[in-house]
Amino acid sequence: MKKRLIALIAALHTLSLTAAEKPNIVIIMSDDQGWTDYGFMGHEDIKTPHLDKLAQRSVMFGRGYVASPLCRPSLASVITGRMPFDHGVTGNDVDGKNNRATLDIPVREAFQKFPSFVKLLTADGYLAHQSGKWWEGSFADGGFTHGMTHGDPERGGRHGDAGLTIGREGLKPITDFLDHATAEKKPFLLWYAPFLPHTPHNPPPRLLEKYTKPGRADDVARYYAMCEWFDETCGELLDDLGRRGLGENTLVIYLCDNGWAATSGNAADPNQKLWKGYALRTKSSPFEMGIRTPIMLSWPRRLEPSRPADLAHAIDLFPTIAAATGIRAPEDLPGINLMDETARKGRDTVFGVSHSVHNMTPGDSDGALQYLWCVSEDWKLLVRHHGTDTTQYKNIHIWDTQPVRLYNLKDDPHEENELSVAHPGIVAKLRKKIDAWHSPKKGIGKSQEKGQ
Repeated sequence: MKKRLIALIAALHTLSLTAAEKPNIVIIMSDDQGWTDYGFMGHEDIKTPHLDKLAQRSVMFGRGYVASPLCRPSLASVITGRMPFDHGVTGNDVDGKNNRATLDIPVREAFQKFPSFVKLLTADGYLAHQSGKWWEGSFADGGFTHGMTHGDPERGGRHGDAGLTIGREGLKPITDFLDHATAEKKPFLLWYAPFLPHTPHNPPPRLLEKYTKPGRADDVARYYAMCEWFDETCGELLDDLGRRGLGENTLVIYLCDNGWAATSGNAADPNQKLWKGYALRTKSSPFEMGIRTPIMLSWPRRLEPSRPADLAHAIDLFPTIAAATGIRAPEDLPGINLMDETARKGRDTVFGVSHSVHNMTPGDSDGALQYLWCVSEDWKLLVRHHGTDTTQYKNIHIWDTQPVRLYNLKDDPHEENELSVAHPGIVAKLRKKIDAWHSPKKGIGKSQEKGQ
């Protein structure tokens, strides 16, 4: 009762904030990085000192998940707080790179009808800057007041275009924006989603030399170096906020869009068939290396650093940002406010999907469905579906025809021991949860339910 009263008082206070009191929001999102690949997550070789410091001053959820193991639907779910079968963005393209200028228009137009925290913040007086990955048209189409991405397919716009230079070529567009926001004395939202550590893995020579050693494959060394390069850019951004005196009233949120593992590091596993430079059970797959990410919230004025064991989800960011800033989020959002410990404790299951990578079925968001999954306490269930997949890319999923897979993540975090035959009761229980959450047989999207 006491916690609920405190939460109510805090919410009423947030709603009455003046422009000067409203917190700034900074979202840092890495691109194609495994959940294990940070110093603060225990990696023995990859050095991420700046993100380690952020983790030390954050509420850090080591059991965070994204809605989809693929960048475009993952980002769309972050922005809208909804699942891919609800907002309709289920893959990276409608038909590969074919006729994208025409085929992608209805997908983007349908997506833009959904409320987003970007649009609600700018309507509330925030300035908002986009840099890095962005798929849904231009920065202005997404509701940002400032940004880098033009989004025009006729000029090569697809997943960020000009915005993809951020971090790799410095942070000047961001520092210019911060100069402007400071001069205007307005609260701001900063979307920093650089094309890092994503391929091309071309790190600075000094970092590649650091990670190159006898017995380590070149692609692994390059990926490790890219992770540290990304970390350096995060340090530059966070240091700049500190120098400007903005750190105290800024909520910094960190997550990754989806996972990754270099091929040479997984060649010994017969299940890790290789595709396009990464291991199959990582990016684009519903295994932990595809969907799991640390999620961090750092807000010195309001949040005590901690490492809760609670499950966190990317769809939680919209209600969390709404609670911090006082904007009125849609009442039917399925996520929770991650700052609310009671809400976190009341949820024991999170859900997600995996669709085909380079094709969508507009008007039928389950048409390209490959997996539904849930994580419930220590257990994880994958349910295999066989949606439409284009011939060119179907080898991503075709190796796996097993109808269900069950893992105990506490004992087996890397999913080496499949247990569905040994625990049919747990399979039935989790399958029932998934069916109640979303039933593609009916062709009806059903949002993730609170409290499950």
